[in-house]
Amino acid sequence: MSGSAHPPARKRFGQHFLEAAWVAKLIASVAPASDETFLEVGPGRGALTEPLAARAARVIAVEIDRDLARALSQRLPDLRVVCQDFLETDLEALLADEHLPVRVVGNLPYNVASPILFHLLRAADSGRRIRDATVMLQREVADRVLAQPGSREHGSLALQIGLHAQVERVLSLPPGAFRPPPKVRSAVVRFRFRPPVADVGDAARFERLVRGIFERPRKTLLNALRPVAGAFGHSAPEIIERAGLDGGRRPGTLSIQEMARLSRAML
Repeated sequence: MSGSAHPPARKRFGQHFLEAAWVAKLIASVAPASDETFLEVGPGRGALTEPLAARAARVIAVEIDRDLARALSQRLPDLRVVCQDFLETDLEALLADEHLPVRVVGNLPYNVASPILFHLLRAADSGRRIRDATVMLQREVADRVLAQPGSREHGSLALQIGLHAQVERVLSLPPGAFRPPPKVRSAVVRFRFRPPVADVGDAARFERLVRGIFERPRKTLLNALRPVAGAFGHSAPEIIERAGLDGGRRPGTLSIQEMARLSRAML
């Protein structure tokens, strides 16, 4: 994995390459089928790409590093390699020829993992375009994604992603699973995309509401909501009363359904 035949890891792209033993575990957890198409985010040196391509019908790989993209194209000539920043990739256009929902895999750069997750959420189309995503995350990010109401980590990320996806932890990995080893522990998380589990009214308003409230997570719901409600021309007590909630609760205790009620109450 780390021999001189490969381009070196580039810190500015957040590159950490997975060791072979962990590649096998990840592929086993994904269980690719011969009729499936996979979209790989940041294939790097192709550790996941090669076993995926051997098992799946098709793999589309999006790689930002030109040297790695070129090396991958040369080694796997049947692979479709898109040399581009994944966050700037039009996924609707990229997947336009796919007749069935695709599956996503990726060892995400930890410095842009959250924006990539939201990019996938927007493109998934309630599971009609993207069926699921199995991705490597920093463990702290995985904990925030998986957090339940009332836990210390529960917040904006869990609420926004949980609205559109069922989430589960698949693997936990030590720093030594990568070369070079990162300074943090990692986790593989699977997102199964689905239609929203609650009616939030306007999606943009829901996102703004959730982000705004969790800028003040230690305050009561009443106080955390005041700036957000005011920006929409409402008073926080009015919104809380309409939603049928207790303004003395902390934001981190709210479920997706309760946050959806708040969002609808801001009409």
